[in-house]
Amino acid sequence: MNEVSRRDCFSWSARGLGVAAFAHLLSRDVSGATPKPHFAAKAKRVVHISLIGGLSHLDSFDYKPTLKKFHGKPLPSKEIPDIFFGQVGLLRQPDWAFKPRGKSGLMISDLFPHIAEMADELTIIRSMTADSANHTPALYIENSGFQFGGFPSAGSWVSYGLGSETEELPAYVILPDPRGLPNGGSSIWSSGFLPAEHQGVLFQTGATPVRDLFPAVKRSAASEADSLELLHAMNAQHQQCSGDEGLLAARMRSYELAAKMQLSVPSLVDLSQETAATQSLYGLDRPQTAPFGRNCLLARRMLERGVRFVQLFSGGPIAGNPRLSWDAHENVKDNHTIEAGKIDQPVAGLLRDLKQRDMLKDTLVLFTTEFGRTPFAQSGPEIVGPGRDHNKYGFSVWLAGAGLKAGSVFGATDDIGWKAAEHPVAWHDFHATMLHLLGLDHEKLTFYHNGIRRRLTNVHGEVVRGILA
Repeated sequence: MNEVSRRDCFSWSARGLGVAAFAHLLSRDVSGATPKPHFAAKAKRVVHISLIGGLSHLDSFDYKPTLKKFHGKPLPSKEIPDIFFGQVGLLRQPDWAFKPRGKSGLMISDLFPHIAEMADELTIIRSMTADSANHTPALYIENSGFQFGGFPSAGSWVSYGLGSETEELPAYVILPDPRGLPNGGSSIWSSGFLPAEHQGVLFQTGATPVRDLFPAVKRSAASEADSLELLHAMNAQHQQCSGDEGLLAARMRSYELAAKMQLSVPSLVDLSQETAATQSLYGLDRPQTAPFGRNCLLARRMLERGVRFVQLFSGGPIAGNPRLSWDAHENVKDNHTIEAGKIDQPVAGLLRDLKQRDMLKDTLVLFTTEFGRTPFAQSGPEIVGPGRDHNKYGFSVWLAGAGLKAGSVFGATDDIGWKAAEHPVAWHDFHATMLHLLGLDHEKLTFYHNGIRRRLTNVHGEVVRGILA
């Protein structure tokens, strides 16, 4: 085969960025083998919906009739709970009615009427536990398995373990709440000590979804191609002199990917290509649901195009304004009505759309929050206040899609929904199960760092086999 020169590449058809990306691909210095699963996978891709601030499981997915019976009574324990504000009021009943849903009869409240219609697709874990009752460390462990920054996120581990299914888009993409980023900002989706190419890529809302993707001053395709060619040549020459430098190699691949994204992103984010019926399914025709609906629809389009892990956040800047999230200290009814109203239809629409496109069978959908909320009011000891405090002892999350027992419940909290009482599930167990469904053994997916074989599950974690089909 004749050697293809870089200049020859730019003489073909158009001297555009697609050709520049192709030239970069030809000269790419591939380090290591293509990642592969450890065993046959049930899921190929993940979409993770993360509710910031602490969803009340007692008002959504964990039916506790005892709370209604003992509404206004004191906590039946002398134990001092580890909660954020330390105000232990009286027990309070849920603010929404629960009903059996679908053929499975799962008890789900009226807080999420649209998601409730998809009950037969859900696998609810009602015995989640967290290691912290504070937002930022709890959010860190939910996403990375550790209570502080500097460790790779779950999405980065999935990117590292499986690689990308597309050369056109990142393997790991972040879709934030339009109101702002969660506590911890970009450190929540950091690649930590993994190669930088596995970092989550933030897509902004609005006309420019990827910052600095396009030049500030418009240039011709030929000029842009020549600039990229020169940049790549200089980087390659520097790499030859300095040897195998991981950060430089990752930076070179990022420029290559950016060139391809300049072609792929405009089409990806053009939601007008979708039918009116599809847009309505996600709630794009309603002001209340349109912002999160756009993110959910964009997530589906990304998954179709080979993005491996898409993470959506519901709830914004707790540090700047904690009530732009699910952090319902003052009033659960008011807070959760607003927040659920934004995401209920879009999330249900995403599930329906994935199912009707035959994608749910190999897509893993995660719906999580960093902790739950207390069964007692956040108020004085003789008051049934309208708010609930943080609760790390027991709460609910759900999963849907590939390899799961659909329409089922795993684990349970005690009679008042305070603590996990049956089959407690820690975040390390949750992460081990997610990796297992992707064909990855959480004990074998490791990276050598500072003398330690690091992994997402640290030295813990058991696959939650009770939720597997």
